[in-house]
Amino acid sequence: MADQGNTGSMPETEPKTGEDVPGLPARRLAATLIDEVLKARLALDETYERLSPAFGLDAADAALARAIAITAFRRLGTIQHAINARLERGSPRNSGPFEPILVAAAAQILFLDVPDHAAVDLAIRHLHEDARSSRYVSLGNALLRRLARERDAILSEAVDPFIDTPEWLAESWRATYGEATAAAIAASHRDEPPLDISVKDDASGWAEKLDGLLLPTGSIRLRERQGITGLPGFDEGTWWVQDAAAALPVRLLAPKAGERIVDLCAAPGGKTAQIAALGANVTAVDRSGPRLRRLRANLERLGLSAEIVAKDATTWQAEPFDAVLLDAPCSATGTIRRHPDVAWTKTTEDRDKLAALQARLLEAAARLVRPGGRLVYCTCSLEPQEGEEQIEIFLAEHPDFARAPITPEEIGGLSEAIDRNGDLRTLPHQLKHETPRLSGWTGFYASRLIRL
Repeated sequence: MADQGNTGSMPETEPKTGEDVPGLPARRLAATLIDEVLKARLALDETYERLSPAFGLDAADAALARAIAITAFRRLGTIQHAINARLERGSPRNSGPFEPILVAAAAQILFLDVPDHAAVDLAIRHLHEDARSSRYVSLGNALLRRLARERDAILSEAVDPFIDTPEWLAESWRATYGEATAAAIAASHRDEPPLDISVKDDASGWAEKLDGLLLPTGSIRLRERQGITGLPGFDEGTWWVQDAAAALPVRLLAPKAGERIVDLCAAPGGKTAQIAALGANVTAVDRSGPRLRRLRANLERLGLSAEIVAKDATTWQAEPFDAVLLDAPCSATGTIRRHPDVAWTKTTEDRDKLAALQARLLEAAARLVRPGGRLVYCTCSLEPQEGEEQIEIFLAEHPDFARAPITPEEIGGLSEAIDRNGDLRTLPHQLKHETPRLSGWTGFYASRLIRL
């Protein structure tokens, strides 16, 4: 929530020095992240990892910069509408970092517990640092002051959840799920996401030790956000962070001790860990060396083992397996609540290119399933082109495969997450809790197939 009582002490004149003051380096990074992500359409997390070292921030300032950027993307539609409605001539051209600086400041004023005077003062200092934006310091100062004065009105007017959703996504969700469900999805994306973990065993005991909620599916949802590495059981490798919906495909695969199972597109390894923890002999395949290094490090901490293969899953060959899990690369629109930049960096063209890749991966996965074996295909996308439509096309072209419908008992009795075909379809607004941050999960699709 925004700080409601700090509008009275904002500076009357704009500071004209570019020297560092507390908080300014964090704002520089936040605005840079917003600008870079929107211009290059790159993931915020990857952009943060690439750019943040050069800013030399301590942990607290780095976390603040990231929080500002995440908040800006979560409510970008509201922020842009509020700014544009108050710029009579629109945003000035050739103004350098003017827009991202204002977006970062507006995110603080409207949605974060940052004193208004600090948000405005630091934004004005930042504007002065670039000759292109320094020409518009007076305009920026006046605009930010007005946002602070009119905050309550801005927030009360932003009732339409689709204001923070790009139009192509809103149209897709309306067409796929209907108006009411699409609105519920969009509204859920405004809330901070929950933090879930998977455990090797004794989920109820660890839920108590970690003061977490034991979900019907067996995942644990932490009630409070805190440093993960300092929690009981982390150093011992007892559990790992994994969204509750993301943990379901392995439950559907139902690995058995001693089975040969391959996890395609496996990094960073949450599903590989689940399979290994159940005693199966798992092969983890991914073409990304850096991501596989992270997978290997995760398995080492957890005391689990897997055969790790750095290959392109579309061309990799091996003896058929008892079961194949394919968590295919996708537009990731089901993760928007956790990664709000996804909404503003992906396009229909991205979705369609990824759908073509998914079809090739499904073909490759099918070749790796022994007769009588199981194939689970899944994506963290809300788009039917990357889920339901993929499976319909695949089954029409592969009479040697058949769907094995999912039952509510397999997913903690949550029948609302099973579609009419017996496939898994989780939606972000499901799994309700009276506390918004403890509600919902990632939007996931999964289908379980049997090779005849």
